[in-house]
Order: sequence, then structure tokens, then C-alpha cells
Amino acid sequence: MFYEDNENLSIMTYTLNSGIKGTVPLSNKQIQEWIECYRQEARFITAIGKEFFGLNPGLVADFKVHNRFSNYAELIRPIGGGAVESVEADETDQLSKAYEENRVFFKVDCKCGTTYTTFSQYYTTKWFCSKCKEIVFMDKKKGKVPTDKGEAWYMTNKYFVARD
Repeated sequence: MFYEDNENLSIMTYTLNSGIKGTVPLSNKQIQEWIECYRQEARFITAIGKEFFGLNPGLVADFKVHNRFSNYAELIRPIGGGAVESVEADETDQLSKAYEENRVFFKVDCKCGTTYTTFSQYYTTKWFCSKCKEIVFMDKKKGKVPTDKGEAWYMTNKYFVARD
């Protein structure tokens, strides 16, 4: 079911099973529909403005709706030229710095030839190649390797990696 609603929107933050986080603004009706889809494990598709948004509840590890009563809610107000200024910018900066300090870096070396360094807020022993979408596994025997972003856990699918 599709909704196009001009009422106040709340931000929903969700985490996929892969550890990737996302956010989406939803109306109260859309939040109720999402919760029902999540309970029934039915795909959630809705209109947000002139764009469509879809989410498969089977791939969502957890979610949280931030409304005006949430401690986590960030108040925003318009400033000249359509830009947005954060009322709690210092607190947001502190939160951003805290997240940066807790990043876990991974060096992905895939059999498709793609090599890159990425990060997550979560420690994980498997990842997906951004190019070919194949699973890569952490080589704990090789451990951390030097990269341009600092030390990173080595992940590959070029050879068999012992998994715990």
C-alpha cells in the first residue's frame, strides 16, 4: 500500500543483517504499516514525497523510530537558501566523533579483482564485495594489515579461510 502524507515525519533508523545502517523519514501511518509488515515479514513499499522506498523486513536486524519525544531526536530548522542548520550541532559532532572512534576497518581483497578498505560500526567476520556482491571472509591468521586508513582486518575469498 502506498501513502503520500504531508503530516509530521519521524526518522526511522534501521540496521540490516549485514551491519549496514539506513534512515528514512516516515509519517505515523507509514510507521504503523512498517510495523505490520515487519510482524508479517511482508515487503514494505511506500511513497516518500515523489520517490518510492522499499524495505524487506527479513533483511532488517533491528529498527528504531525517533519521534519528537525521543532523546535521540535531532531538531532541525530551515535557514536561508533552503539549507538546514542543526540546533544541537555540538552534540551531533560529539556523537559523530564517538562513532568514528569505534569504527572497525576491513581490507577487502576479492577474487573479482576488487581491493578496497571499508569500515563498519560492528565487528564482523564476513562482508560482501561492493562490486560482485560475493561473500568475503576474515582471515584471522593474517590478522590486521596496513592500509591508507590505518590497520584493517583482512577479508578475502581468494583462498579458503578457516571460520569459527
